[in-house]
Amino acid sequence: MTEPIVVVGAALLDADHLLAARRSAPPELAGRWELPGGKVEPGETSEAALARELREELGVEAEVGERIPGEWPLKPPYVLQVWTARLLPGSPQPKPLQDHDDLRWLTPAELWDVPWLDQDVEAVREIAGRL
Repeated sequence: MTEPIVVVGAALLDADHLLAARRSAPPELAGRWELPGGKVEPGETSEAALARELREELGVEAEVGERIPGEWPLKPPYVLQVWTARLLPGSPQPKPLQDHDDLRWLTPAELWDVPWLDQDVEAVREIAGRL
């Protein structure tokens, strides 16, 4: 049995808002929303991977907090783990997006106004209880 490959997602929180990113690629995911993040590379901790992915994808520096309980299956062999994070003061503005074409800060009342990727729905439910 193959060990799962961890994909980390950021519950990037700012006061009572959650950052959501709309996918622009691949075509089967385009237009759906997700928590930003990416794959943990060999020899990298989940926290380091998440900070790196936020820097690479969004051009922001963030402090990674605690892991949200749970693990959600993605396309095998991947699994999603979500960590809280907050932008660091003086963080640069998001750079031109590569895999995303829009970012939105959602209030608790707006969380379900966007069509989340199926695998992110349960994670967002967990996060909603923290907002």
